[in-house]
Amino acid sequence: MGTSRISHLVTTLREHRLVLQVVPRIAAWLMIGLYRLLRIVHVNRGSPEACWTRGERIIFAFWHGRLLMMPFAYPGAPVATLISQHRDGEYISRIAALFGSRVIRGSATRGGVRAFKQMILALKEGFDLVITPDGPRGPQAKVKSGVIELAKLTGAPIVPVTFSAARRRALKSWDAFLIPLPFSRAVYIWGDPMYVEPMATKEEVAKYQDILAERLDLLTMKADEYFKSSR
Repeated sequence: MGTSRISHLVTTLREHRLVLQVVPRIAAWLMIGLYRLLRIVHVNRGSPEACWTRGERIIFAFWHGRLLMMPFAYPGAPVATLISQHRDGEYISRIAALFGSRVIRGSATRGGVRAFKQMILALKEGFDLVITPDGPRGPQAKVKSGVIELAKLTGAPIVPVTFSAARRRALKSWDAFLIPLPFSRAVYIWGDPMYVEPMATKEEVAKYQDILAERLDLLTMKADEYFKSSR
């Protein structure tokens, strides 16, 4: 069987209706099982809670590589998740929906304007937003302008958050996708809210991108080293 034929077969299977129904459910079940085997610590959880107390809706931002355990970071809060229209995004969107998230499909390259309008509407309807500012295809740990423009237009604070574990594996993917090992200690670290000036210029938006990237990098470094420093 030729390579092209195998590739076509794999694509056909991935897009089969039954596969699209079953695989996300299995993935969600495995994620729940893994989460229950972790010993979780939250650091600076008061940051988003203070925003909620003020009646603010939040734009949560984290690097794409820390995606796996994020559905468990904000239990009980109504969230809408931005997921790309890429083929792989169909599986991720179905998993997100199983965890109770409203799904908004789009990215900087496909469906961007429509997705942007849907995110504004979701904030108005009382949803928090979940965005990976370096997704869906990178470059790794580089904030795209969309999340800043959204905060600028709506006034919603961006709250950076990250996840790590004492025992973990990083895949050899573009985003170094992190998988915690069962029975490991794990941590969510929340950053302080970042507000974007409503009259920010294009140059200032670029500076906000750099600031958010720096904050996410710092949080991620702290999370990766958290259990080393707590010994």
